[in-house]
Amino acid sequence: MLRIKVWCLGLKGEGDAKSLKIFFATRNRDKLKEVQAILSSYGISVEWLETGKLEVQTDSLRKIARVGVLSLSLKGWSPVLVEDTGLFIEALKGFPGPYSSYVYRTIGNKGVLRLMEGVQNRKAVFRCVVAYRSRGGKPLTFQGEAWGTIAYEERGVHWGFDPIFEHGEAGGLTYAEMGSAKKNTLSHRRKALDKFADWYLMGGGLKQGLNMNPAR
Repeated sequence: MLRIKVWCLGLKGEGDAKSLKIFFATRNRDKLKEVQAILSSYGISVEWLETGKLEVQTDSLRKIARVGVLSLSLKGWSPVLVEDTGLFIEALKGFPGPYSSYVYRTIGNKGVLRLMEGVQNRKAVFRCVVAYRSRGGKPLTFQGEAWGTIAYEERGVHWGFDPIFEHGEAGGLTYAEMGSAKKNTLSHRRKALDKFADWYLMGGGLKQGLNMNPAR
């Protein structure tokens, strides 16, 4: 049986875009904190839906996120937001990409660094896709990315691949070294959520039955 926790339950249904609270589905408390911090700067309230999403095996982050948000909305959660992120390493032909979560759980940062031993091309990009669906609407996706390089060793203390990803605009610092506040100003997740928030606050969150994806 699927176990779901909802923290600080709020409004469901229609209302003013700035007053609606959005459910964000994740089991990752750190990811939740980042999403809440970023969207709170727009006055958008995010409530934690502590559950996973339906996962599909595909190379497309956009499809993974779209299927995930649709599965939750069909269970009655609305409006609901999900996110899927991948680290794409150029020298590894995009690996781990959409399988980043599994790779992190199985080999971790040390395993990725072992794969990169002796590799001079350290280029990598973090991609994030945020998917949103309101009652009666179609799943919409918004993508953000951040280019950088893979470090030669873990630096800083944080979660996920943050200790090995050096952001291209951070002077050689890894995500983990720069800290959450700085990371949230320039991360891949920030860029995806900025696109979502701009659309949402322009009234997009209240429209139903949209025929096109504004983030294509």
